[in-house]
Amino acid sequence: MSTGPDPHDRPIFILGCPRSGTTLLQLMLHSHPRIAIPAETRFVLPAYAGRCEFGDLQVRANRLGLAEWITADRSTKFSSLGLDAAEVADEIVDAPPTLGSALGTVFHAYARHCGKPRWGDKRPSYFRHVGALLRMFPDAQFVHLIRDGRDCVASLKEMPWYVQEVDHAISVWREAIDGGRRLIQRLGPDTYYELQYERLVADPADELTRLCGFLGEDFEPEMTRPDGLARKIVPPRRSWHGRTKDAVTTSRVGSWAQRLDAWEISLAEAAFGERLTEYGYEPSGLPKPPASRLARFTKVSTHRRMAQSKTALRERWKQRHEPNPVECLLTPQPTASLAH
Repeated sequence: MSTGPDPHDRPIFILGCPRSGTTLLQLMLHSHPRIAIPAETRFVLPAYAGRCEFGDLQVRANRLGLAEWITADRSTKFSSLGLDAAEVADEIVDAPPTLGSALGTVFHAYARHCGKPRWGDKRPSYFRHVGALLRMFPDAQFVHLIRDGRDCVASLKEMPWYVQEVDHAISVWREAIDGGRRLIQRLGPDTYYELQYERLVADPADELTRLCGFLGEDFEPEMTRPDGLARKIVPPRRSWHGRTKDAVTTSRVGSWAQRLDAWEISLAEAAFGERLTEYGYEPSGLPKPPASRLARFTKVSTHRRMAQSKTALRERWKQRHEPNPVECLLTPQPTASLAH
C-alpha cells in the first residue's frame, strides 16, 4: 500500500455513536457488488491494543500465534465470516510481518470469499481510534454516520447490552460529534465523510449516490434495499438489529419524544448545546434541567475524559515499545483473481 492509494482499493471504516444506524449503512455498502463489509468483527482494536504482547512479527512463531488468536479465539467473531480458519492462518503467516498486514489479510480473504475486490469494517467506537486505524491503513476512508443524539440516547437505553446510566449515553454522542469535528480538521475531504441518518432513510438513493462519489464507486440501486441481505445474514439473536430486515423507513426519526422522559430530553439538549442545531435538529423547547442534574452529568463526563486521557498516555507508551511497524504492506489484489 506504500505505492499510493488506489481509490478502488482503499479500506472503508464506518463509525459513529452506537445506535446511529451504522448496521444499516454497513448492509447498504455490503450490498454494493464491489464492497464487502462484515458485521462487527471485534478483532481489529484488541489486536492493536495487544500488539506488544504478540511479540516481534518477524518471527514466524509469533505470526502464527497472532493468526491463531484471530482465527480461533471466540472473542474475535472470526467464525461469523464464513472463512476457513486454517487457510486464513496460513495466509497471515505468509503475509508481511506487520499487524496491519495480518488484519488486512483477513479482510482481503473475506472480500475474496464474497467475490468482491474491496473491503471495509464497521464498529461505532472506531471514532475514538481513527489514529490507530490510519497507522495500520494509511489510505483508509472513514464514513461517520450521525443521528439525532436524542434518538441515539433513547435507543441505547433500550438495548439489553447497554447497562450504563443515561449520563453515559449522552456523553458518548457528544464525544462522537466532537471527535468528528476534530477529524474534519485533521483529514481531507477524500478521507473523511459525514452523512446523517435522517437524510439517508428519507432519500437513500440520493445520499448513497453522494457517498459512492466520495468512495470513488458507482452507485448501485440494490444498495437502497438492504433488507433482503439483512434477512439472510443478520442473526435472529440480534433482536436490536431486527428493523434492518424491513424496508428502509423514516418511522423512527424523532421517536425520542415518546421514548425519553422530559428530564432526559432537557438534560441531553443542555449537554449537546449547539451540536444539535448545527446538524439541523430542532430543540424541544423544554426548560433547562436542574443544576443538580447538570452537575451529575458533568461529573460523569469529566471522569470519562480522565479515563480517555489515561488511555491515550498508555497508547503513547505502547508506540514507543511496539516491536514492529504496524502499517499494512499488502499489495492490492487484482480484481480478475477474485472468486465469483
